[in-house]
Amino acid sequence: MKQLIDDGRPIFIQIAERIEDDIIEGVLLEESQVPSTNQFAAFYKINPATAAKGVNLLVDEGILYKKRGIGMFVADGARIKVMEKRKELFFEQYIITMVQEAKKLGITTEQLTEMIQRGDTER
Repeated sequence: MKQLIDDGRPIFIQIAERIEDDIIEGVLLEESQVPSTNQFAAFYKINPATAAKGVNLLVDEGILYKKRGIGMFVADGARIKVMEKRKELFFEQYIITMVQEAKKLGITTEQLTEMIQRGDTER
């Protein structure tokens, strides 16, 4: 498990995002078991109820599901759901803001495209 980043966001949100990251990166595969809320709580030194709140967010979104008496598991199709959710958030948080700023600065669509391509090659 990775450490949480204390960036002012609620811990339960960070727990949910870490699980999502592990799903995207292939650390947690579909139909594989997710660490228990007690394991999250012990690892991150948080209240189990806080860990459960993060896990339950993903249950509500259909990314995780519970097998009674066994634990939480990654749902079939979860990776695709998480990727689509993250792509939409990326669009809302970065692309719209970038395009609005580009318009303010008089940057054309072509110039913006060139900048993005340049940024991709400078990694």
